Amino acid sequence: MVKSIKIMFIGIFVFLLLYLGIIWVWASFSASVLIRETLLTSREVSLLPEQQRVLLKIEDPVFFEHHGLNVSNGQGLTTITSALARDIFLYGHRLHGVSGVMQSFYRAVFDCCKKVDIGRDVMALVLNRHVTKNEQLNFLLSTAYMGRKDGNSIVGFDRAAMAYYDKPLGDLSLQEFSGLVAMVAAPTYYHPLNNPEAHALRTARIINIANGQCEPDGLLDLTYEHC
Repeated sequence: MVKSIKIMFIGIFVFLLLYLGIIWVWASFSASVLIRETLLTSREVSLLPEQQRVLLKIEDPVFFEHHGLNVSNGQGLTTITSALARDIFLYGHRLHGVSGVMQSFYRAVFDCCKKVDIGRDVMALVLNRHVTKNEQLNFLLSTAYMGRKDGNSIVGFDRAAMAYYDKPLGDLSLQEFSGLVAMVAAPTYYHPLNNPEAHALRTARIINIANGQCEPDGLLDLTYEHC
């Protein structure tokens, strides 16, 4: 009985290594095409230093230090890099042939098992080797979905600033910019016009964390309810 269980665990371990190894090969092979096509859709979006500090404090505290993966309080299971890897490798430019079949398979696995699938984390490591941190940050800023207004989707922090505050991104107050950061986690629920109370509460909590008045309560604390 014990021997059978041991053999089973060894089999699972070998299968997992093989699975992740194939993902690494596929992602490395496909990276140049997927990244090129993705970067064509992005535009240059700049943040003020204080704005960048607030964004990274909430979304990825050690973004410039890690290699694609990180476990920090309030981080959840996703870094900026791994979120971008998901969008670029799985939901971005559609590949063809064998690479396209594998892309569809990995997308189906992630849709089914996103809370436990670590294939995306392998893709994050590959992405981090091919794209600089500044390029990653710019892609986030220019392609993040920021809700809808007047029936139109708002994509990118710069367009969200004009849509919700009627100001260029660089002219926002820190509270207004924090209001944009508040939307990233759930742009429909934390919508400043459609759900102003929830948006205002999350914005206040983000400001408290950014100012050091509160800290996330563990890895999976993404709501900061105690703040």
